[in-house]
Amino acid sequence: MQEQLTRKESDASSPRYKMTIEKDVDVAMRDGAKLKADVFRPDADGQFPVLINMGIYQKDKLWIPASDLEEKPNPHMNWETVNPEWWVPRGYCCVRVDERGSGKSPGQSVLYSPQEAIDFYDAIEWAGHQPWSNGRVATIGISFFARTQWWVANLKPPSLACIVPWEGAADQYRDILYHGGIFGSGFIVGWFTTHMAHHMLGRAYRNNPDTFQENVLWRFLRNSLDSGAFKTQQAQWDEIDLPMWAVGNWSGMGLHLRGATEGYMRAASKHKKLRIHCGTHYHPFYSDDGRRDQLRFFDYWLKDIDNGVMAEPPVKLAIRTGHGAYHFRYENEWPIARTQWTKLYLDLSAPQAQADMAGVLARSKPTAPGKRSYSASGASHAGHASASSTSLAAGGGEGISLITPPFEQDTEITGPLAAQLWVSSTTEDMDLFLTLRNIDPAGNDVLEIGQQGQPVPVAKGWLRVSHRELDRELSLPYRPYHKHLRRQWLTSNEIVEVQVEIWSTSMVFKRGHRIRLDIQPRDGIGSAPYTHYHADYNVGENTIYSGGDRESFLLVPIIPPK
Repeated sequence: MQEQLTRKESDASSPRYKMTIEKDVDVAMRDGAKLKADVFRPDADGQFPVLINMGIYQKDKLWIPASDLEEKPNPHMNWETVNPEWWVPRGYCCVRVDERGSGKSPGQSVLYSPQEAIDFYDAIEWAGHQPWSNGRVATIGISFFARTQWWVANLKPPSLACIVPWEGAADQYRDILYHGGIFGSGFIVGWFTTHMAHHMLGRAYRNNPDTFQENVLWRFLRNSLDSGAFKTQQAQWDEIDLPMWAVGNWSGMGLHLRGATEGYMRAASKHKKLRIHCGTHYHPFYSDDGRRDQLRFFDYWLKDIDNGVMAEPPVKLAIRTGHGAYHFRYENEWPIARTQWTKLYLDLSAPQAQADMAGVLARSKPTAPGKRSYSASGASHAGHASASSTSLAAGGGEGISLITPPFEQDTEITGPLAAQLWVSSTTEDMDLFLTLRNIDPAGNDVLEIGQQGQPVPVAKGWLRVSHRELDRELSLPYRPYHKHLRRQWLTSNEIVEVQVEIWSTSMVFKRGHRIRLDIQPRDGIGSAPYTHYHADYNVGENTIYSGGDRESFLLVPIIPPK
């Protein structure tokens, strides 16, 4: 594979153009509004493909990247967008548009609304019909600049030739706001208030002092079920049929990872690829490897360069081996066809093997019934204050933990995971926070590099038990899909079966290492900044059951060597 990639790279666009820049260009919208854009394009005659970004991060706001970024600082760097100094010399136009009511664009901010996607559609069509454009426009960017790609692709702009959503949530409800029905307040509240402050207190205030008036947070909280309020911010997979490279990050649990895997599995496109890497959410985008993937994909779809990129295996995965180490491997499908779906049964019947373990994860189904109860509050030694709304980032969380015996050989787990649990509570609802951890022979966590550079465990999953109703048509054995259309409240000590989605992962558990599963009533280790609001179901006792006719298990995707 490496020989093929090296040979095909000779067909990639190489630097040959100088750059010309047009600032604060008017981009006309269908309702007469004019958004402001910067255009970076080759200083040459002819027409070129366009890479477009549109967002609220202010096109004029300089990003000074980390010193270890493979792409070096320059005066045109902008957070999470492509770098014109790298792309324009290779024959691409780069267009950055300030969203309505942000940066230098006039009007009211319309975040997370149909208007956002409509404006993006109009900007794409504007770019596709400029005299310097060859009529082919692509979207690319990280996070904010990735999630809006899914939503504008729902609308099918004629000039949009392909998309590369790089770590972008595709479902505003499930991926960002309500993980398993639990409000993800830690990220979204801080994110929104920060950017509102940038516009109301920062330099952007001079251009638009009255924007960001809409009560976006109220809208998020008022629509706590998936009742249709977020439909325009959810990928309509049957409508997305253009070429796409969906890109995720194993560390993106709690924000963007799920968009990539759902996109690859469900989009109607006949020409799609999946890449999942690891580490922070910005280093891979600007890496030599990341830019090579981006360039070859765009050269193929926007310049008709037959470089073989679409003839290669469509799935490229970073196989993590612990402590930030990894290697890329190519696969032909997702989930991987040779996966050995393995149930690790919860056994809570035996005496505790370790003081901090409630039970074991066993390959064989336990016959004897067992159960363990724990406080529904997850209170620390300081107790639980009524004013407390989110978990401590330190990763307390209480609850119970189970662990496997040490692995007798290196064991790779790559793919989606799920848990089936039998549970009850003395109160009317119950929050389940599941964390998968890699424990070394000395009993220490093997932690990875998170999206924000923070240490993170292997994987996480969540469910508010009143949201347990499944969509039977969309659910898969390894990826339960919840409707979130109504609340099925519990009665005290009512025992129910639930399926918990655990976001996909990849990890080689070394010989002698063990899988630890934490089941907690609040956020556990490595959750920040993607923490949650826990409502007021914090007085009472939760119980997990195992064995007998209550089959509780963790489903893991074990990958045998090729």
